[in-house]
Amino acid sequence: MAWLMVVVAGLLELVWSYSAKQSDGFSRYGWAVLTIVSSLISFVLLTFSLRTLPLGTAYAVWTGIGAIGSFVLGIVLLGESVGPWRVASGLLIVAGVVGLRLTSPE
Repeated sequence: MAWLMVVVAGLLELVWSYSAKQSDGFSRYGWAVLTIVSSLISFVLLTFSLRTLPLGTAYAVWTGIGAIGSFVLGIVLLGESVGPWRVASGLLIVAGVVGLRLTSPE
């Protein structure tokens, strides 16, 4: 259950990062509210997962999901650049997150 909370929290990282971009510095209130609500829920889920999961691993997975997801959303939805070094760097993040998860005692 704790890992599910981390995954959902990580997916909510995508929601708040994208909505933060769309909020245009909190000047678009619907997007701003979505940013605040999704970030709070994400943080709460991470906090509850830490009751049983190791801090370093849970936090790395949470931020890794958010980082890679935001990276992909930026490319797919916002037209951000994609190049071999950016993709390789993203794959290194994925490898690190997977490695930490696989070696976690929980």
